[in-house]
Amino acid sequence: MQIARHYGWILVGLLAACSKSDSDDDETGNWVEVQEMSAKPRSEAVSFVIGDTAYIGTGYDGEKYLRDFWKYTPARGWTQITDLPPAAPVRSSATAFVINGIGYVGTGYDNRDRLNDFWAYHPATGAWKPIKPLTHPNPAISLARRDAVSFTLNGKGYVTTGTDGSALKDTWEYDPVKDEWNEKQSFGGSKRHEAVAFVIGGKAYVVTGTNNNELKNDFYSFDGENWEKLKNISNTSDLDYDNDYDIVRTNAVAFVMNNKGYVATGSKSGLSTHCWEYDPVADQWTQRRDFEGTARTGAVAFTFANKGYVLAGRTSSMPLDDMFRFEPDQEYDEND
Repeated sequence: MQIARHYGWILVGLLAACSKSDSDDDETGNWVEVQEMSAKPRSEAVSFVIGDTAYIGTGYDGEKYLRDFWKYTPARGWTQITDLPPAAPVRSSATAFVINGIGYVGTGYDNRDRLNDFWAYHPATGAWKPIKPLTHPNPAISLARRDAVSFTLNGKGYVTTGTDGSALKDTWEYDPVKDEWNEKQSFGGSKRHEAVAFVIGGKAYVVTGTNNNELKNDFYSFDGENWEKLKNISNTSDLDYDNDYDIVRTNAVAFVMNNKGYVATGSKSGLSTHCWEYDPVADQWTQRRDFEGTARTGAVAFTFANKGYVLAGRTSSMPLDDMFRFEPDQEYDEND
């Protein structure tokens, strides 16, 4: 889900070259280019999945901030759905989650202000309805932000990290029955924005991101109440497992397949194509086949029918509309 972000984030001037390690693991997997978006190319959009359909919308197309939404299935391709309503500002760098078959989209940036509003998409009617904005009990404290991450646990939605001009680490829980937000334990690691989040086995995982121009290497899981520190994503131990870790980055994407998490694309010293697989049982990462599309930042990803998809985003300046599916157990095929 996540992800989502803004045009001025991680600007880099050159595409990163695809590097290879000497191990066999990073040759495992195959990226297959599939049907490009029917919508305008864009970066910093949001995506979510309801049932057998993936949804993507909002973002920045290089000239305009957007409010349009589209749905996708492999069988039916792309179809435009109802835009966010006129009462909802255009935006990029928003965040999204799903609860009980309803998609929720909120926060972000409209080229003037950071936002705190949230909107619920009901696929049965195709309608967007406002929900309570992300609001602090003290009205003098604004929770408006961009570049946050979000996820769903146990029928509740969660928003954490992001930036309101300074990086954040507060965590808020949305209760759809009461239509209210409640503050939870703050993210366990450093403040950050432009991170990614994914959920496996009833736990959410938050990783990567940046603050003070420093890429963050700490990694935490969350069970809805408490944050737990996991192994760092750079070489900080005396053991060999992390010697080749090259995971730190910002404005990446994340998705889940077969109870393993995947992080790909994004930016560090340049745009990255490296793809890493996380095993929550071993709390370790393994490099997989590099992303085979154009190196990019500000992309989105989703999991559909247990396959991971990465799409949209931008190079240093050009928004993109292509889409790739990752097959983690297939051998590399340069012709697909």
